[in-house]
Amino acid sequence: MISIHPAMGRGAVCWLQHWLPLLLIWLAATVADRVWLAADQAIPAWDQAEYLNSAVDHGRALGLLPGGEWPGWREFLLLSPKIPPLASLVHGTVMAVAGEGPDQASWALALWHGLLLLALDGWARQLHSPRLALLALLLAAVAPSLVSLRVNFTLDLSLTAVTTAALWQLWRWQRPTPHGGRWVPAFWAALALAAALLVKQSALPVLAAPYAWAVVTGLGQRRRRAQLLAGMALVLALVLPWLHQNWITTIGGTHRAVVDSAASEGDPPVLSLGSLLYYPRLWWRQLGALPCGGAVAGLALGLGRRLRRGRSAGIALPEGWGWLLGCTVSGWLLTTMSPNKDARYIAPVLSLLILWLALGWVVLMAALQGWLGRWRASAILVAALVLAAGHSAVGRVAAVRRTEHEPPLVSLVTFLRQHTANAPVTLLMVPGSADLNEHTATTYGRMNQGQLLARSLGDSPSHHPLVLDQAEWAALATGDQGHHRRQVRQLSHGIRRDGRFQRVRQWPWSRGRFVELWQRRPDAKRGQPFARQFVVLAQGLAEGPQGLARFMEQIGPHHQLDGHFLYQQQVETWASQRLAQAPQATDALWSMAALAILRQDASTADHWLARLEAVLPHNPWPTTWRAAVLLVDWKPWAARRVAEAHHRLEEEPLLKAVGDLAAVVGGDLTRLPALAASWPRAVEQVQGSR
Repeated sequence: MISIHPAMGRGAVCWLQHWLPLLLIWLAATVADRVWLAADQAIPAWDQAEYLNSAVDHGRALGLLPGGEWPGWREFLLLSPKIPPLASLVHGTVMAVAGEGPDQASWALALWHGLLLLALDGWARQLHSPRLALLALLLAAVAPSLVSLRVNFTLDLSLTAVTTAALWQLWRWQRPTPHGGRWVPAFWAALALAAALLVKQSALPVLAAPYAWAVVTGLGQRRRRAQLLAGMALVLALVLPWLHQNWITTIGGTHRAVVDSAASEGDPPVLSLGSLLYYPRLWWRQLGALPCGGAVAGLALGLGRRLRRGRSAGIALPEGWGWLLGCTVSGWLLTTMSPNKDARYIAPVLSLLILWLALGWVVLMAALQGWLGRWRASAILVAALVLAAGHSAVGRVAAVRRTEHEPPLVSLVTFLRQHTANAPVTLLMVPGSADLNEHTATTYGRMNQGQLLARSLGDSPSHHPLVLDQAEWAALATGDQGHHRRQVRQLSHGIRRDGRFQRVRQWPWSRGRFVELWQRRPDAKRGQPFARQFVVLAQGLAEGPQGLARFMEQIGPHHQLDGHFLYQQQVETWASQRLAQAPQATDALWSMAALAILRQDASTADHWLARLEAVLPHNPWPTTWRAAVLLVDWKPWAARRVAEAHHRLEEEPLLKAVGDLAAVVGGDLTRLPALAASWPRAVEQVQGSR
């Protein structure tokens, strides 16, 4: 007969009491999400599709998804040029198990939701009690905004989960002795910070002030300095490899996403009352009117008691609520400072507000139990949670989109993949709408080892002749095209009128519109292959900023028409053969250097530019571009040596400015006056070449 020790039985009961509520809430939410995803037939829009495509990139690079292999460390880091790679790594791994379809990939959201619940549960228990933790979990499970994010394949749920975990772990570390200042919380706080930064840059507004406060206060304590240094080293070791490879594209992408988007969408100015109140006016709807109302009543009741009695009354709160208040306010204010506003962007602060809502309900329940008794008070709480859950459910049901037919984009992509035998194809997507765009087309084009990429080109009328001259496949639409209506309508009409294209097939879309697939006729020749044009453009780099401007102006549109960059292998093969015959052929050397620069391969670009320096000793531009490449690669001392070694340093403003900047970045602050003098002249030289 097997006997069970009483302590073991008590341990099992405690374990169940701790984890069972969390597990049941997570399971119930996950089941509800899967039911909703099964009912909804909408296809991913722009953002969702872009994140799905990134997940496929990383899953293939890791060898987890068919059709890919490990490309090397540098190429792997280049897969995430604007958004850090951690979420895509998780999503790609989940897709390897669940499948590449949007609904299958959404299983990753359930994992992020589980992490969020774990963080809220642990934080609430340490702040107050298991009762507060249970209320926080229930409120998080029924909050309309978080319910929506659980089925919306963006980075907002993952960002909310990791930032909440980071703030919780940081609070554990920065607490006063004897509870705080320990190595394990320090490790977890640093790891969580690195994870948050590697999910999305917008973690910074939520985490910047709390982490800065913890660092400043921790430096004054000898015991914590080593922990701070070790934590900083861990964060830098995890974040810097990606940032080093992608910092320029990250800055450019962030500027477009934050500044340019805010201007185009008409968001309120940052330093305005409308900006300050933009997010608070959404919280009532995002968190639920009933949960907010009950929490406000409870918090007001507790505050009133304190004011009347002049001392702490009602609930005896452990330390930590001041930290939570600071995190909440700073997160809200710094997120507000971003020019680009969207209801999704405040999601990391919502999880902090949920802890406050839970506190308000705990205070309210304590008062109701005194007035009405325990059972009546519990019945009121259950009824409120049921009504809140019902409100969220009604909202989600209303958001379900059903269609009688397969979306035309899916039909078009399926047909084209079959028609081209799944060869590497670039489809020019002229329309732009939530259900008909290049990102979504790429998602379905790459599913199950597909090689169909969709790109968008045509916003500028100057690109229309290039499209007519080079495009092979184009998707058009009748009627309203979506974004940039006038320009894309002109391009659509141009393709239809051009005798070099023929319509292959069409599918019904909406409001009487059709989606059409057009192909270049077999007898219609393209213009000059871009591989040849690339060689000419690369040679133009020998002319300085003017040649660089022409090079960059032409590369972008051609990359849209050749999404697989097939021309690069052609150029590389030709240049290698030419250099085997003529090692000093400048056209081949410039081509190889330009390819390396485009691939962000700094060491290879340095090699080819150094060879050009030897062949063209009197031309300052190989040296200028080489110094710039080294500086971008975080090698300012090498960049300074290269720039200062050229005999025309003082004659060329741009070369002089690059050398001065490299010296200053390398730590020689005595060159600041020289940089202040050379930089305006370099800017003038660049602008004068346009």
